[in-house]
Amino acid sequence: MWRTLRRLGVWLVLVCISSPALAHFQMLYVEQSARLRGGGTHLAFIFTHPFAGGPNMEMGQPEAFYLIHQRGDDGVPVRTDLRQYLTGLTWTGLDNAAAAFEARLPAPVVRSLGDYVFVLEPSPYYEAGEDKYIQQFTKLVMNVGGVPGNWADVIGLPAEIRPFDKPYANWTGGVFRGVVLSDGEPVPFAEIEIEYVNHVPNLEDHNFSSANAIEAPHPAFENMSIRADAIGQFVIGLPRAGWWGICALDVGPDKEHEGKPLSQDAVLWVQVTDMP
Repeated sequence: MWRTLRRLGVWLVLVCISSPALAHFQMLYVEQSARLRGGGTHLAFIFTHPFAGGPNMEMGQPEAFYLIHQRGDDGVPVRTDLRQYLTGLTWTGLDNAAAAFEARLPAPVVRSLGDYVFVLEPSPYYEAGEDKYIQQFTKLVMNVGGVPGNWADVIGLPAEIRPFDKPYANWTGGVFRGVVLSDGEPVPFAEIEIEYVNHVPNLEDHNFSSANAIEAPHPAFENMSIRADAIGQFVIGLPRAGWWGICALDVGPDKEHEGKPLSQDAVLWVQVTDMP
């Protein structure tokens, strides 16, 4: 009997080792990032595994949520605190439901032409399976009217991805470039995960849609991993229309929170469009 139990224990360990690790992604989602005109804007904030549509993780109250729009007359970007618009909710994934947030911004917030850089600084999340905290500084860039603005500016986050291409204007089949920064400095050979939003968020029903979802031929395709080069830069392909998340792992300067290891990650969302 003990021999059987030992064999079962070894088998369970091997299964755990060989099982693919799901990537955590802080989603900051809007249906359309390239808009012809301004107006009311509905965003969702979900901490999940976007290719699989879950499981979702419980989000705590965000530490900050703000918008940076263009540059003022004095050359300084205009920053607007948007925390007043955050509303807590329960988001249902394919596996479970968990605490999330949404923001319904009134028309005056996104009104004039140009770029709108939304930034979410979430509270650290404790991942019991790894006995560590995760904090993902997340950016999403919208544009109104095609007038380019501050899409490539460095915000100054502890962990940040600076885009070299417009995150809202990408044809299917193209490439996207950027650089990984820690406190504004490039991170050589940063570990980067890329994941496709395979289950589209339903903003009104607070759940994921499985319509048009694809099945990966192998678990490695669900969450793809690359490394930045020696100066922190990277290039990825964009083979399918929709939203892609890019996450640079453990690049922030703070490494501990409440006595546990802390991974400060940088997340950037990129929308891809089919060419007619």
